[in-house]
Amino acid sequence: MPEFHPPVVHSTALVESERVGANCRIDAFSWVQAGAQVGDAVELGTHCVIEPGAVLGARVRLGGGVRLGPGMVLEEDVRVGAGVGFVRAPHGPTSTRLRHGAEVGENATLAAGVTLGAGCCVLPGAVVTRDVPPNAIVAGHPAHITGYRDALSPPSAAITASQTEALPTLKVGAAKLIRLPKVVDLRGALSFGETGAQLPFTPERFFVVYDVPTMEVRGEHAHHACHQFLVCVKGSCAIVVDDGQQRDEVVMDSARIGLHLPPRVWGIQYRFSPDAVLLVLASDRYSAADYIRNYDEFLALVHA
Repeated sequence: MPEFHPPVVHSTALVESERVGANCRIDAFSWVQAGAQVGDAVELGTHCVIEPGAVLGARVRLGGGVRLGPGMVLEEDVRVGAGVGFVRAPHGPTSTRLRHGAEVGENATLAAGVTLGAGCCVLPGAVVTRDVPPNAIVAGHPAHITGYRDALSPPSAAITASQTEALPTLKVGAAKLIRLPKVVDLRGALSFGETGAQLPFTPERFFVVYDVPTMEVRGEHAHHACHQFLVCVKGSCAIVVDDGQQRDEVVMDSARIGLHLPPRVWGIQYRFSPDAVLLVLASDRYSAADYIRNYDEFLALVHA
């Protein structure tokens, strides 16, 4: 365990709170007001202000000029760059929360009440107006998802029908890419799948996703029991699969490629092309109880 050391406070900084943890460093002209809560090993840059009711978990690092108001919570290992602006609610505390491991780049702006998911990354200058999913990378004004951490590198490995080599094995071992047969004659081309061959289950339901705006994200859930088989029959979209330990991202851009998502695998769909049409076959009829929509709940389930 690390040794206990009282906070190192610059001579021009002011610490009024009695709830400041060990091994902290508070740089010049920063102000920790009475009623603020600062965890162990926190580092505050110059000219930071931590107001009453703000909570900083262990090992949080703030760049210069960051001001946190009442109700703002930064969980452990959060990183916030210099000049980041946190918009306040017009009345009362602001329920902005940065989950553990989230990172915010310099000069970004966060709207009042947003939640940044665990491990996500807000790129410098982004303006975040709504919640950010865990592990997502966002940029722009307003911020939109540009990728996910720990996915294949380069950011997406395009899987196309023209590939002659075997489809790659995903790091998420339960998920699988499957090449579908293709029949071509003078009337056009046809791809198909049969239960027990290309389809690993007998479908009970299907649905089609289309007309999705480019910046929108779909999916963001797992299932307790339902299997899914996804084929982008037109256009393209990116799909992230996550088993709680590994994460992959693939671009589905061919009617000849299917992706099998078994139960207890988190799936996200984004980067839809304007003409994208995604066909999804499901092993079970719709049941709201079968969905796992909260990522923390999903992690607790798979790790249990």
